[in-house]
Amino acid sequence: MNRKIVPALALVALALTASGCTRIGGHQGYITDPTLADAIQPGVDNRDSVEKTLGRPTWISQFGAQDYYYFSRNTRQYAFNTPTASEQMAMRIRFDDAGNVIAVERRGMEQIAKVDPTGKKTQTLGRERSFLQELFGNIGQVGSVGESGGTADNPN
Repeated sequence: MNRKIVPALALVALALTASGCTRIGGHQGYITDPTLADAIQPGVDNRDSVEKTLGRPTWISQFGAQDYYYFSRNTRQYAFNTPTASEQMAMRIRFDDAGNVIAVERRGMEQIAKVDPTGKKTQTLGRERSFLQELFGNIGQVGSVGESGGTADNPN
């Protein structure tokens, strides 16, 4: 009986271990319906019809004409890795002063900027000092900043 249980337990353990390597999908932002997004037409729709068709925007511009922005992003990742974008949509709907749609702009993955740091150290101006110089560099320097060798009563 033990000969049948050991391979079964090993198979279950292997299945549980392999399930940790599955791809995890995620979604952030507006849930896009392409049919509804394509239905917005310049010169035909206005603010009210856009809100009834697409819902409230993700973001409304604060300056100038109040444009509507709809953002969405689908991501993928394995277990504990950093999520990477697999699909992205940014839609901007511009309105004239009367509230009518004048333009619909869509952007996708081309707007993702890859930021690659140059190293593990932030570049700063100044002199290069070692850890020990930083640690012991102030010994004997207490109270000497701005003084020219004298005291407050006797400047020389």
